[in-house]
Amino acid sequence: MTQVLAVPGTPAPTRRRRRRTAALAAALLLPASAGLALVTARDAGAATLPTAPATVVDAGSGKCVDARAAATGNGTAVQQYTCNGTAAQSWQFTPTDSGYYRIGVSSAPDQVWDETGVSTADGALTQLWLYGGGANQQWLPVAESSGTFHFVNRNSGKCLDVPSASTADSVQLQQYTCNGTAAQSFTVSGSGGTTTPPAGTPDFGPNVTVFDPSMSASAIQSQINSVYNAQVNNEFGTQRNAMLFMPGTYNVNIPVGYNTQVSGLGLSPDQVSITGGGIHVEGHTSDGNATQNFWRDVENMSLSPSSGSTMYAVSQADPFRRMDVHGGMLLYDNTHGTSGNWSSGGYIGDSRISGTISSGTQQQFLTKNTAMGGWNGSNWNMVFVGDTGAPGQSFPNPPNTTVAQSPTSKEKPFLYVDASGNWQVFDPALRTNAQGPDWVNGTPAGTSLPISDFYIAKPGDTATTMNDALAAGKNLLVTPGVYHLSAPLNVTRPDTVVLGLGLATLVPDNGVTAVTTADVDGIDIAGLLISANTTNSATLMQIGPAGATASHAADPTVLQDVFFRVGGDLAGKATTTLVVNSADVIGDDLWLWRGDHSNGVGWNTNPAMQGLVVNGTGVTMYGLAVEHYEKYQTTWNGNGGRVYFYQSETPYDVPDQGSWTTSGGDLGYASYKVANSVTTHEAWGVGIYAYLRDNPSLVLGHAIETPTTANVKFHDMVTTVLGGAGTINHIVDSSGNQVTASHNHETLTSYP
Repeated sequence: MTQVLAVPGTPAPTRRRRRRTAALAAALLLPASAGLALVTARDAGAATLPTAPATVVDAGSGKCVDARAAATGNGTAVQQYTCNGTAAQSWQFTPTDSGYYRIGVSSAPDQVWDETGVSTADGALTQLWLYGGGANQQWLPVAESSGTFHFVNRNSGKCLDVPSASTADSVQLQQYTCNGTAAQSFTVSGSGGTTTPPAGTPDFGPNVTVFDPSMSASAIQSQINSVYNAQVNNEFGTQRNAMLFMPGTYNVNIPVGYNTQVSGLGLSPDQVSITGGGIHVEGHTSDGNATQNFWRDVENMSLSPSSGSTMYAVSQADPFRRMDVHGGMLLYDNTHGTSGNWSSGGYIGDSRISGTISSGTQQQFLTKNTAMGGWNGSNWNMVFVGDTGAPGQSFPNPPNTTVAQSPTSKEKPFLYVDASGNWQVFDPALRTNAQGPDWVNGTPAGTSLPISDFYIAKPGDTATTMNDALAAGKNLLVTPGVYHLSAPLNVTRPDTVVLGLGLATLVPDNGVTAVTTADVDGIDIAGLLISANTTNSATLMQIGPAGATASHAADPTVLQDVFFRVGGDLAGKATTTLVVNSADVIGDDLWLWRGDHSNGVGWNTNPAMQGLVVNGTGVTMYGLAVEHYEKYQTTWNGNGGRVYFYQSETPYDVPDQGSWTTSGGDLGYASYKVANSVTTHEAWGVGIYAYLRDNPSLVLGHAIETPTTANVKFHDMVTTVLGGAGTINHIVDSSGNQVTASHNHETLTSYP
C-alpha cells in the first residue's frame, strides 16, 4: 500500500517503492532447523548438512566462498573472498538424493553451484546457474576427521578446489581431482558453538530453528543474524523461516525480516523472555519508510529491551500477537529523521504493553484485546477494539475509533512445550464481549492438542499428502516453505486446526482453489499466505459451500493472520480471492492484496476482479485490508455482518474510465459494497484511499455503496486521494464531501 499524502502536522511522505540494498553484516551458523550438529571427528564418508543459510570457508586460505559482486544471475563466478558476513557469502543447502545437495546463494536459493559445461575435466570453473536438476549442480559433502568437509561433484567425481591453493581475493573456484589438500577442505560453521535443537524436538523440516536457553548466546545470535541477512530484502523470495524459542531467558538482538516468524514456546508469553536488543523491525528504505514492510510475524514472548522501547515499524501482514512488552512501543522508524518514514497499517492483538504506544507516522492501525499503558499519535484511522488503556472515542479529531469490547473473538492457536517437555498446540476458546488479553490472569480457556494429533507438513508435501492426513482426522501444522497444490486442501472435519509457521505459502496450480472447507463447526485456519499462480483461479479460498445455511454461532470457523497475494512475485491471476459462505465466520487480521509493484503486475497482467465476497450471515471481521482489485474490493451479501477496522486502496493501474465503470453507470467500483438485499450490517473505522496512478483524471463515484436503512450502519469513515491522483466524489453513496488533489482528505462520522 503506497501512501503519498501529507497529513497536517506531519512531514510529507515520499513514495515507498524503494528497497534497501545494503546487506547487514552477519556471522552465519549452521541452523538448528535440521536437527543436526556439525559432523566432527568422523571417518571420511557422506555427510548430512542443514538446509538453511551457512558460510563456507576454505581451510587453506581462510576465505569465504562468495558470489562475485553479490550477483545472483546465471554465470556469476563462485569465488573466494575475505569473509564479510554479507548475503553473497550465505549459502543454502538443499538435499536432492543419495546424500547430494544443491547449494544455492541464500538470497536466490535456486541459483546454485554449477560446474561449467557439464565438464569432467580438471580446472572446470564453478559458477551460479539456475538449478535444473543436472548432476553438475549437485555436490556430496564428505566429512573429514578435522570436522571440515570436501565437496564432490556428482557429474565429475572431482572436488571443489581453490586453484593453486591461492589465498588471494576474487579467485574463482574450480573442480579438481580430489587430493586431500587444504585447498579442497572447507568449514561450514560460525562462531560460538552450535544450535542443535533439544532432544524430543519434532522434525519440523529445514526452515524451523528451535533455540534452547542452554545454547550460547553467541551461537543463537549468529543464527538470528544468518536468517535476517537472508531475509532482510527477500520480499518476494521463496525462502521461509520460523525461529522458535524454548522457555527461558535470552540476551539477544532479533531483527525480523520478510517471510520470518519469531515465536516463544511457552504456554504463557512470560515463559520466554527476550532481553538485550529485543525484537525490532525498522523501515525498509534508507529514510525509514516502512510502508512496504509486509509478511512477518512475532508471537508469544516477553520483551525487556535494554533501550526500554520496541520498534515495530510495519504495514500489512505483520501480526504482533500475545506479547508482553516491558516498556513502550514505536510503530514507525524514528532513526532516520522524519522526511519519509511512513508506515501503513498494522495489527497488535492479545498483548500487553506496559508503556506508551507511539504511532508517529503510522497512517492507520488496529489494536485488539490489548492492554496498553497509553497511546500517542494519530493520522487517518486508528481503531481500538476490546482494549484497556486505549484513548477514548474521538473521531475525527483525533481520528480514534474506540469500541469497548470485541463481541465475539477467538485468539490464534500456537505451538508450545509443556513442563514435561511435550510439544502441543494450544487452541484458545471462543470469547464473547472480551476486553484485554486472555492470558494475564493465568492460562486462558482452551484446549491443548498433542503434536501427535498433527500432520507436520514440510517442503515437498503435496495436496495429496496433506489431504490424506486431513481425511485421516489429523490437524495440519504447515512448516515454512512454498507448497504447490494440484488440488484444494479440503478441510471437512469439525474443529480442525490448520496452523502455518513462518508464512507458509500455498500456491494453487492449474487454476484450482487453494483451500476449501465444509460447512461445519470450529475450523481454525491461521498463519498462511495464499499466493495466486499464473493460471487463473476462480477463487483462492472458499469457506463453506455455496448456499451454506447452518448456524455456527457457538463454534465458528476462524481465520487468523491469513494473507492473500495476486501478483508481485509473478503474474498471478484469480477472479475472486476469498469467498465466505458459512455463517458466523470470524476473520482476524486478513490482507487481500492484488500486487501493485515488483514482478507480474499490470491491469491485464495480474487480473483480479474481487477481493472478499461474504455470503454467510453473522460474519465478523477484525482488521480487514483489501487492496487494488479491479472491481469491488469487498462485497457483503449476508446479513448481520460486522467489520472493525477496514483499510482499502483503489487499483493504481486503471487505464481509463471506460474500463472502470459499472454496468449501472457508476464511475468506478466502490471499495465496500453492501448488497441491496442486506438489512443488518455495521462497520467501525473505515478508511478508503484512491491512488489512480496511471490516470489521475479518473473518478470514483463513491467509496462505500450501501442500502439506506436504519440497521445498516457505518461509523467513522475517512477518504483520501494520494499523490494528487484521482477523485472520490462521495464517501457513502451521495453523502460525504469530495476529495481531490487539492482537497485530499474527508471524514464522515456516521451513516445514515
